[in-house]
Amino acid sequence: MKIINLICHRNPNRSFFIKGHQFPVCIRCTGCYLAISLYLIYTYYFYVDYSIYLIITAILLLIPMAIDGTTQLLTNRISNNTLRFITGFLGGLGLCIIFKATKYYIYLTI
Repeated sequence: MKIINLICHRNPNRSFFIKGHQFPVCIRCTGCYLAISLYLIYTYYFYVDYSIYLIITAILLLIPMAIDGTTQLLTNRISNNTLRFITGFLGGLGLCIIFKATKYYIYLTI
């Protein structure tokens, strides 16, 4: 078992390919990592007020990814790659907002 398999399943049916080379992560993880990267770049240049409304929005952004992944795991439902990417992107954005808000509030209390 490779270490990368602990991060992502890398199923070829659920991965992007460029010139015959498979991405190191699946489409959903690609969406997550892309959203995290874009949000970190955005917050580097612009101030973000981590209000309770933003944190609630971030939690709501995680729900589609959780529903899509869980229903695929527990039922015979097959998701398409577009839906995987979109839910992964939304989930990655929500996750990054939560991490940045946690960091923000920890620094406020120190």
